[in-house]
Amino acid sequence: MRLRAVLFDMDGTLLDTAPDFIAICQAMRAERGLAPVADKAIRDVVSGGAKAMVCASFGISDQAPEFEALRLEFLERYQAGCAVHSHLYDGMAQVLDDIEKGGLIWGVVTNKPVRFAEPIMQQLGLAERSKVLVCPDHVKRSKPDPEPLLLACSQLDLDPASVLFVGDDLRDIESGRDAGTKTVAVRYGYIHPDDNPGHWGADAVIDHPLDLRALLDQALCGC
Repeated sequence: MRLRAVLFDMDGTLLDTAPDFIAICQAMRAERGLAPVADKAIRDVVSGGAKAMVCASFGISDQAPEFEALRLEFLERYQAGCAVHSHLYDGMAQVLDDIEKGGLIWGVVTNKPVRFAEPIMQQLGLAERSKVLVCPDHVKRSKPDPEPLLLACSQLDLDPASVLFVGDDLRDIESGRDAGTKTVAVRYGYIHPDDNPGHWGADAVIDHPLDLRALLDQALCGC
């Protein structure tokens, strides 16, 4: 079936949002008189969400007495500054241009709550171009369940078989596969050091956003 749309996970796939997470964690430490932690320690656990980043930043478990207050402070700070340093990955602007010039549409299916996802898309000038944004707020079951992708396909009035879903987590690939889309796993995202996107069962694995160009060319020419 002819490719009609490309859907992206947000964090670690379409956008490098880690710089904002890192800045917040380091600021929280500095205000408590603590030395910075290695940025990599935070970046490596971004896919685990606020809980994982707070735990990594402060060397605590989510059972620690201070954890919940730190998590809530993290989220409050992120709400106020969720698109200060975040940006499209290198090469992704060209990929989005290629998608649009090729007569395709694109959108975002993310596990990031809408209160963060919408402002980020708006502030980065992507909201007007993206044809769909599906967040956990819109479904009963988030990725790895196929419901978010099925909702996106329904809103776009597209057969999932005509959609390519790109993500940086096993949850993305499982969601896309179970929804009936084609899937691409990226190696450049927020991959835990012990994980390997090549083992996720995606239809393709890429090392850089520009690698999507060849896949799109193949899909559009029927190669």
